[in-house]
Amino acid sequence: MRETRVGETRVALTPEAVKALVADGFEVQVQTGAGVAAHFTDDHYKSAGATIEAHPTGDATFRVNPPTLAEAQDVPEGSLHLSFLSPLLASDVVKVLNDRKVTIVSFDMVPRISRAQYMDALSSQATVSGYRAALAGATHFDRFFPLLTTAAGTIRPAKVLVMGVGVAGLQAISTARRLGAKVRAYDVRSAAKEEAESAGAVFVKLGVTADAAGGYARELTAEERAEQQAALAGEVANADIVITTAAVPGRKAPILLTQSMVEGMGEGSIVIDMAADGGGNCELTKAGEIVEHQGVRVVGLTNPPAEMGAHASFMYANNVLKLFALFGSKGQINPDWNDEVVVGSTVATGGHINHAPTAEALGVSHSPIVAPVKETE
Repeated sequence: MRETRVGETRVALTPEAVKALVADGFEVQVQTGAGVAAHFTDDHYKSAGATIEAHPTGDATFRVNPPTLAEAQDVPEGSLHLSFLSPLLASDVVKVLNDRKVTIVSFDMVPRISRAQYMDALSSQATVSGYRAALAGATHFDRFFPLLTTAAGTIRPAKVLVMGVGVAGLQAISTARRLGAKVRAYDVRSAAKEEAESAGAVFVKLGVTADAAGGYARELTAEERAEQQAALAGEVANADIVITTAAVPGRKAPILLTQSMVEGMGEGSIVIDMAADGGGNCELTKAGEIVEHQGVRVVGLTNPPAEMGAHASFMYANNVLKLFALFGSKGQINPDWNDEVVVGSTVATGGHINHAPTAEALGVSHSPIVAPVKETE
């Protein structure tokens, strides 16, 4: 389907992905002009075996972003829908789709387990975002990133602080290092130290950790957050560019940089807030805008993967193929309800809400998926 979000360049299926689906026995319809912004023409899709339709219909629909309410009304009844739905942020869309008995699958709910890495679109798109965040820092900074020794004098390398050492943060570290900057990194997870150092950063220890099961971070208490921000103030003040990457799928982004911390930064410094779509990690962030405050520019990045539509679509389409393979193969939709990835990523099916938090948000009963008993040979 063609994406309707303003500024979106990605598409859910590339011609190569279409070719793979056709080879697996599926008939594929692509909406007219769906891939143009990512440099995939309708002719490319035709050559891959798809038909081009103004209003595609089928047993499964793939998108990057969730449909609008009007678009949700056009999703075929009883079909399967796959996108970055973020059901808690789009409960009105979920209700429309569920009323149409659509099987709703959301990428932000794919279990974070080793077997699901190949279908982890959150990680693939975060890779793009981290790369673009570092480039944005270099673009907006009016000085060089690398150490330069010239006849006109020696230029010291830029000092970059990356806050959040997830997939996006690691890519931001690596990219800033390739550009020649000195990079420091901070994360509330103690396990992030080794990862940050392997990417080339000096890890900042503040004495505030929030380790949780599975290597994830728990939410900080108000006291811990205040302690964290006080300890970070010096690190932030010493940085030329601060890149914040702490996005929480389906929830508001946590505040990492307060106004007073920004005011402590040097004239000409830059904040690149990669979490602007979720409200921002900086108190001064405005999504899609550059806010100048006492000589510091705060850049609110919105949808950074859309700045690299071609490669972001390539990665996303591969994730789509891997996840969809658990829901259908050989031209047939046939979900394996014994698979924890299938169950974990499914929001609703058959008119019943299977995701407990979404059911609570909608004020309806929760219907857990019950896997059929496999017949023994």
